[in-house]
Parts: sequence; structure tokens; C-alpha cells
Amino acid sequence: MTGFRSFVDGFRSRAEAHPDRVALRFCSGEREEVVRYGELAADARAVGDWVAGRCVPGDRVLLSFHPGTGFAKAFLGCLYAGAVPVPVPARGTYARQEARIAGIAADCGAALVLGDEEIAQVPPVGPAGDEGGSRRPAGPRTLAFLQYTSGSTDDPKGVMVSHGALAHNIRLMARLHGWRSGMTWCSWLPTYHDMGLIAMLLAPLYLGGTLVLMSPTDFLKRPVSWLRLIDRHGAEVSCAPDFAYDLCARKLTDAQIADLDLSRWRQALNGSEPIDPAGLARFAERFGPAGFRPQALTPGYGLAEATLCVSSSPVDRPPTVRLFDAAGLAGGSLRAPGQDAAAAGLVGCGVVRGLDVRIVDPDSGRELDDGAIGEVWVRGRSVALGYWQRPEETARNFEAVTAAGEGGFLRTGDLGARVDGELFVTGRLKEMITAHGRNLYPHDIERELRSLEPAFHGLPSAAFGVPVRAREEIVVVQEVRFRDLGGEGPEALARRAKDALSARLGLRIGGVVLVRVGKVRRTTSGKVQRTLMRGLLRAGSPEVVHALLDPELRAVLTPVPDGQRGTVRA
Repeated sequence: MTGFRSFVDGFRSRAEAHPDRVALRFCSGEREEVVRYGELAADARAVGDWVAGRCVPGDRVLLSFHPGTGFAKAFLGCLYAGAVPVPVPARGTYARQEARIAGIAADCGAALVLGDEEIAQVPPVGPAGDEGGSRRPAGPRTLAFLQYTSGSTDDPKGVMVSHGALAHNIRLMARLHGWRSGMTWCSWLPTYHDMGLIAMLLAPLYLGGTLVLMSPTDFLKRPVSWLRLIDRHGAEVSCAPDFAYDLCARKLTDAQIADLDLSRWRQALNGSEPIDPAGLARFAERFGPAGFRPQALTPGYGLAEATLCVSSSPVDRPPTVRLFDAAGLAGGSLRAPGQDAAAAGLVGCGVVRGLDVRIVDPDSGRELDDGAIGEVWVRGRSVALGYWQRPEETARNFEAVTAAGEGGFLRTGDLGARVDGELFVTGRLKEMITAHGRNLYPHDIERELRSLEPAFHGLPSAAFGVPVRAREEIVVVQEVRFRDLGGEGPEALARRAKDALSARLGLRIGGVVLVRVGKVRRTTSGKVQRTLMRGLLRAGSPEVVHALLDPELRAVLTPVPDGQRGTVRA
């Protein structure tokens, strides 16, 4: 594949070669907006001229757009002007998003904010020409944009993605997935999230593909609209986190599936951490009658600090799902389960290609053997430059050195192991719970809890450890719908769930907290913010429907009852 000096060079080459090809197609209900490559290049030049009149090269520009084609024009325009785009949610949404936008603006020192209203004021220019190049020559280590992390385990940080890292990661994904010019992508993912931005927007534009876009809100209201869009436009590539595939499998009716043709959907990408094997099976089974093939399921692993993609499953092969010994997983290794031993299923994220990935003991820096669980370390041209204005964290996380003296590694904070050459991601280092002498992953606890009660099905939960007298106690916060309680109150449900979960895990659960739908905090990409939930519970928020806590936890956590419904019990 031809390499370009910068993302702008790659996009301009595609626009010059195929000016009449559709670059973007935004669909909302019956409304459809189509932008061709020549038009997009001209619009980007116009935005670039407008931005250049208000900023100097290197200035940070917040991009705060509602779903549509404006974001792409603004992002490219900033690159043309030599400014640094910083994607954020749309303004005027809700308080948490407004606080995030304000925090990012202050952290990056934004000189300008661009949104739909500002783009509408930009005067048009003529057809694209040689003058459409960037006003700041872009080398491989020139900063292209800031991607703020989702904040699933700590405060959001601005990842500095260079032009070289962006181009390298797109080319890496293209090799792994067989992406090429002329293909069609389809996405509802927010463009301020790394997967939605890079895999579902910038990659198609760099490679010369067509992207069909829809609003995240439209998807959440009517999940079938995503699949119908894939069908209507024959999209070969689309991507979503675990919850979206699960939502479609649960919500779509037989009548809605009957008129779907998903046979041309070649890659259903999934980068959740980790991926639920049962969820993959449910989706494949549910949409098999619509022509969906199990081999289209394409699990992968990545993170913003590595631009996006680190590894991905092979194309046109069913995902690797393997059973490992549950006790071994808790003890730090992946091994085949013995006869009659408890087993845990994990989804493989493919064989790493194009990057140097090691599994390392996070304390000693010693590289571990196959099957041993350790921290995933990454080195290569896709790795970002570091964190914006955070030199100490950049040195700690982007300049790691192994015990053997090899340097330049990114510490991902993710735990995983290699088995037969394939990478298996097991969880987050900061979220690991060590309770009663066992290492437990919060997503496993959450999955078990949701399977216990119909009132929990399809709703998020957050499991975390709470230090009490030099040990960790497990607490789970679970969303619940009042209409699903039937004739019993929340206290009976919480006690039954606490007892059943303790029996299922073989250890005592310190607390089960029931909250209303929407109270479990998640990132923009759908990741549960467990660390934040623990902090909120300590601070007396969110309001709870019912909290069933062991006595020692009541001295540490201060849940506030939700009106007169909520209660706190030992």
C-alpha cells in the first residue's frame, strides 16, 4: 500500500483521483446528505482558510459537532490550516458532557471552538488544487490531533497522535482487514471517540472508501436502523462495542429481521475490553437467518495511546473462543481446564502484526512466557507521542523499559496473555480486585450478576473492590427497572442477588447496590467507569434504590436513598 507523508496527503490524493466518488453519506430518517470527495476537499480548504485567519499553526481547536458531515470538514480543515483538532461531544447536551468539554478546553488551551454554527458561516472556495496543502509541513512526528481518553479508570488525558502514527495505524488496519479503496463503511459511533474517529471516518477517507453515517441517538432509539443501513448500502465494514451487538440481539423482532440481508457485511468489528463470547454467539445465531455469517465477527484489541489498533482477528474466519481453567485465570495464567474443573471463556484478539507487543510483569518489567498473564506493552510506529502537557505521565507510560533493558514501550494498563501466538486480553490492571486471596476481574462478576435475575438482564453494572481494614471487599452496583420487580420490593431482590452471587463466585460479596436505569456511569464508548462509581458511592452519589451492605462497608460508603423508595440495610 502506498505510504503518504501525512494524513492530508493521503486524503488529497484520493480526492484528486476520484473527485466524484461519494466520500460521506449521512442518513437521518428520510433525510440524506451526500458529500463527494471533490466537494469535501473544497469544503476542507475553505474551513482551513477560515481557521488560518483566526489561529496560528499548532493552536488547538475544539470540534464540537452534532452528527452529520460538518465534523469531517472541520477536522480536515484544521489539518489544512496546520491547527490541531480536538474532538469533543456536541455542546448543549447534558451536564456531564458540558463538564467534560470545559475540562478538555482548559487542559489543551483551546484557541477556538468549531461547531455546526461556525461551519455554516465559512464562505465556499473553488475546486481543490495544489494550494489545498497544509500550511504547516507535516512530518511523521508532527502532531496531528489530540484524542482525549475516555476516563474509564482515571481522569481523561489528551493523547498526542502524530501524522506518522495515524497513517501507520490506518495502513496496519488495512493490512489486517483487507481494506481497500472503493469499499463501504457504515457507522453510528461518535466521532469524538477513537474507534468512531479513526476506524470509521479517517480510515475510509485516507483509503478512498465511502462512509455511511447515522446518529448514535437514532441507533439507541431504533437499533434496527443500523442494520437496515448496512443492508441498504451494502456496507462491508461496521464496528460497535459489545453492548450494541447485545442490544440488537435482544431487541429486534422476528418481523424486523425477516426483511434484512446482512450477507454482504464482511467485518463486524468489536474492540470491547474484554469481549463477551456469549454475546458473539447470540448475535451470530440471531442474525444467521438474515444472512449474517459468524466469520464476519472480528474481535480486536486497541487503545488511544497506540492511535487505535494493536491486533485483530483474521478476516473471514470465526473468532477464536477458548475455555481456560478458572482457577488458573484467578492465579495469573491461562491454561486448559482439567476434567470437571470450572472454566472461563475468553475471546482471542488475533496475532499481533506490525507492532512489537510483549507480556510483562508490571512490577519487575520481566517478560513473561506464553500463557502467563501480565501487562500488555506495545512498541512501534503506531504509538502516540505521549500525553498533552503531562511529561511525567508520558515518561512513565510511553518510555517503559523491560528488565532486559529494552526501551521505548507503551504501558497499556491492560492485562493479557499470549496463547499459541494469539493475544487474549483479560482485564484492566487498575480494576483488578484481589479479595480473599483471589484475583477477580470486575467484568466477570458483572456478567455473573446480570445472569442471575431477569430484572438485571441487558442493564449495566459496576463491580469494584473497596479497601476495608487492609483487605478488599467486593461491591456491585446494578441498574434495575422498577417495572421488572413484580410484587417484591428491592430489598428482597438485593438480598437474593447477593446470596446467589456469593454462591456462584465461591466467596462473600460485601454489598449489592441497586440504582435506577442510567445511574451506572459509562464512557462515551460504553465502558463502565468503575473507579468513578466507587468514588461516587463514597461521596453519597448516585441516589440508590436499595443498598445491601455488610456492616464494615457502611462505615466507608455513604449511599443516599432515592426519595422514600431507597433503603440501606446491613
